[in-house]
Amino acid sequence: MGSGVRELRLVITTDDFERAMAFWKDALGLEEQLAVNSPDGRVAILRAGVATLEIADANQARFIDEIEVGRAGVSGQFRVALQVPDVAATTARLESAGAGIVGAPRPTPFKSVNARLEAPDGVQLTLFEME
Repeated sequence: MGSGVRELRLVITTDDFERAMAFWKDALGLEEQLAVNSPDGRVAILRAGVATLEIADANQARFIDEIEVGRAGVSGQFRVALQVPDVAATTARLESAGAGIVGAPRPTPFKSVNARLEAPDGVQLTLFEME
């Protein structure tokens, strides 16, 4: 028996819509599902595969920071985590598109290879590839 929730959307507010679209849609390859222009602004909904909500307590978040970045206290209240087929190649492509590398690709005890980036709009991003 489900909760009735049909879709999870993470909404990013940005001052540079074109730059955000160039990063999330063009560089990362998220598929545009819907775009709407209004007299006052623009919004686009990008398809990002299956959505899940991961909830971690503060101790676990610090542990994950240590694994992905090498130090605790790096992530804020939320970050986006995306499974990709090749973390190293995706990290290089996103760095070329303006992302900052917070933690280079590395193996984790979770049987994955993870990298931590900061998108041009300031959103922290974990890329992960399952072994």
